[in-house]
Amino acid sequence: MVTTKLLTLVMVVRPRQILLGMKKRGFGVGRWNGFGGKVQPGETIEQGAKRELWEESSLTAQSLEKIGRIKFEFVGETEIMDVHIFRTDSYQGEPAESEEMRPQWFDMDKIPFDTMWPDDIIWFPLLFQKKLFEGYFKFEGHTTILDYTLQEVQELAADQAS
Repeated sequence: MVTTKLLTLVMVVRPRQILLGMKKRGFGVGRWNGFGGKVQPGETIEQGAKRELWEESSLTAQSLEKIGRIKFEFVGETEIMDVHIFRTDSYQGEPAESEEMRPQWFDMDKIPFDTMWPDDIIWFPLLFQKKLFEGYFKFEGHTTILDYTLQEVQELAADQAS
């Protein structure tokens, strides 16, 4: 039986820069990524996104803009990762290292795609253009994309665990 895990990803941006975190443990260790994780019972997706951003970077998001939703399937796994992607340029605090992540600002033209998830280079252009998007990526292991779809949308489907 296939189950779905509800996850969040927050991309913190400022003019011509993006904040990424080096994952220090757990899923995706050794890769630069945005900030996020599991939505806890009783939380809305946005509350979960704000909490994870705070826990991993010490930043408080004043507002989040939902920009995308990508479902990830890993061959041999029974769980689909349903990732709700937000961007924010409205936050308080200074990024600080946590047990899980080491934040660092990157210039838009120096994003370390070679040490990130392979799908990021595909959907980041839509993120930077503030285009809404939905996608699906099928991975073999954590490095090979077997299949994917990605499309710009006029609006994102309503939030519900599907």
